[in-house]
Amino acid sequence: MMANCLERYFQKYYAKCYRAAFALVKNRADAEDIAQEVLVRLLVYEPEFASEEHEKAWMLRTAINLAKDLLKSKWHNALVAIETVDEAEKSYLQIPDVETDDTLWMVLELPERFRNCLYLFYYEDYSIREIADILEEPENTVKSNLKRGREVLKRRLQERR
Repeated sequence: MMANCLERYFQKYYAKCYRAAFALVKNRADAEDIAQEVLVRLLVYEPEFASEEHEKAWMLRTAINLAKDLLKSKWHNALVAIETVDEAEKSYLQIPDVETDDTLWMVLELPERFRNCLYLFYYEDYSIREIADILEEPENTVKSNLKRGREVLKRRLQERR
């Protein structure tokens, strides 16, 4: 793969992969490592993509899988609660063109099954079918998790007021 192609992938997907990884690992250094590893795997495997959406889905799926693998690893036994993430690190997850997004932090505090669905649906603009493919779950499971996640999020937002 040529250097200019890698640079294009970096500019296009690094931030998205970083945010997807950070949403799971809640640690800047680990999320950076995962985003870089996605690019390394792109170089090693050189997958052929059917479309730009397939390309984006592959990148995010790889980032999510790497984050899950990290969380399952034996040496990674000390998880950091989202509440302990300092304000400086929260800026790394900021969505472009959005100054502050407290709702995003509420989404990141949700259980993983709700968090992943809501994040991919609202922040990465994936359809339910695409989310089902990325998470390798049935569409009805994604629909249920979106519905339940919205309900939990709504309750938490009301409690916060």
